[in-house]
Amino acid sequence: MDLPLIWFVLLAVLLAGYAVLDGFDLGVGILHPLARGERERRLFMNAIGPLWDGNEVWLVTFGGALFAMFPEAYATLFSGFYSAFMLLLFALIFRAVSLEFRGKLQSPGWKHAWDFGFFASSLLASFLFGVAVGNAVWGIPLDERGLYAGTLRDQLSPFPLLVGAMVVALFALHGAIFLFLKTEGAVKERLGRWMWHAFGSFLFLYLLATIWALLGIPRVADNFGNHPWAFAVVVLQVLALANVPRALFVHRYGQAFLSSIVTICALVFQFAMAIYPNVVAASNDPALSWSMRDAASSDKTLGIGLLIAAIGFPFVAAYTAVVYWTFRGKVRLEENGY
Repeated sequence: MDLPLIWFVLLAVLLAGYAVLDGFDLGVGILHPLARGERERRLFMNAIGPLWDGNEVWLVTFGGALFAMFPEAYATLFSGFYSAFMLLLFALIFRAVSLEFRGKLQSPGWKHAWDFGFFASSLLASFLFGVAVGNAVWGIPLDERGLYAGTLRDQLSPFPLLVGAMVVALFALHGAIFLFLKTEGAVKERLGRWMWHAFGSFLFLYLLATIWALLGIPRVADNFGNHPWAFAVVVLQVLALANVPRALFVHRYGQAFLSSIVTICALVFQFAMAIYPNVVAASNDPALSWSMRDAASSDKTLGIGLLIAAIGFPFVAAYTAVVYWTFRGKVRLEENGY
C-alpha cells in the first residue's frame, strides 16, 4: 500500500469534514450581528449549541494526524506560522467562551460584549482558515532545510487574503442556509435575503480566486492535466454551485444545503490537488517543497496510525450522526439553553 498517499487522502477527508460541520457554526457566528433582539440572538446560538464542540473533534483529529503522520510538514508549518496559529487558537477558544459565558449574567452590557466576541472570533477564525489555505496553495518560502524562510508580511500577500475573504463568504452562506432550516417566523424570512447576499459575495470571490490561481500558480493546472479524472470533481462542484440559487429560487432549501456541502468538499479536493504531491509547497524553489513521501513518518508508524484510524474513525462518525439525529428539527428556546 502507498501509505503516504492514503494518509494524504485521509487528511483531506478530515479537513473536508471539519469545513462542512464547523463551517456552518462559524457562519452562524458571522451572521450573529444581523439578529434582532434577544430572542433571535439566543435562537442563533441554540441552533449550534449542541453541535459545535463535537464538530471541532474533526479539526483536533486533523491536527493530530498531521503531527503523527507528516511530522516534518507539521514542524515547518507550526514554526513558520506560529503567530497565526496562536491567533486562530485564541479565536476558537474565545468563540467557545462567548457561547458559554453569555447567559451567565442578565446584564445587557455583559451580553452585548459576548455577542461581539462570538461574532469577532467566528469571523477571525474563518478568515484565518482561508488565509492558511491560500498560503498553502500559493506556496511559502522555504530554506534548504525545509524551514520557513519568510516573514509575517509574506503570509499576508494578496492571494491568501482573497481566499480568506472567500472562505468567510462561503461559511456565511453555509450558516445562513443551516439557520433557515432550523428557524421559523420573521427571522426565517430575513435569512432568505441573507442567503442571496452571501451567495453573490462568495460567487464573485470564488471566480476571482480561481482566475488568480490559474494565472499565478501553473502547477494547479498541471496537476489536473496529469490527472484528467479530477475534472469530474470540478464539474460536480460547478453543478452544485449552480444548484444553490436554483434550489433557493424553488424553495428547496434542503437541496441548497446539500449543494453547499458538496461545494465545500469539492473545494477541499481542489486544494489537495493544487498542492499534490506536496504537503508543503515552496514558493521560492519547487525542489525545496516537502513532498508527502519526504515529510511522512516511517511505514511502521503510518501503518499503526492507519489501524488506529480504522478503529477510531467509525466511532467519530457514529457520534456525529447520533448527535445530529438527536437534535434534528427546528430549534426551540428553553430556559437552560444559551
